[in-house]
Amino acid sequence: QVQLVESGGGLVQAGGSLRLSCAASGRTFNTYIMVWFRQVPGKGRETVAAIRGSRSTTYYADSVKGRFTIPRDNAKNMMYLQMNSLKPEDTAVYYCAADRENPYFRISRNEHDYWGQGTQVTVSS
Repeated sequence: QVQLVESGGGLVQAGGSLRLSCAASGRTFNTYIMVWFRQVPGKGRETVAAIRGSRSTTYYADSVKGRFTIPRDNAKNMMYLQMNSLKPEDTAVYYCAADRENPYFRISRNEHDYWGQGTQVTVSS
């Protein structure tokens, strides 16, 4: 069982930065692919970024490439989403999720093994 708690959301002006944090419980954190996804009411879910347990491989959605990074600290059971050059279209509820490792780094858009309660990010223009 893995419990995930997000923090760090808030209101920021366009062009600003925010860092989201995801704290995970359990002793097997490094065996999970960690994911950030976001959701806007009335729109589909978007996988923003993901990182392997070994930190060897990352994924970024085209919409955030070059602006967001997804570091993780396995010793602290923590994952982050550093968001720079924020745009109004980044406004959403951001969730962290954990998926058991798989050889192909396959990440489901709508299904995850564990996820948190979400944190709101609002970017004003």
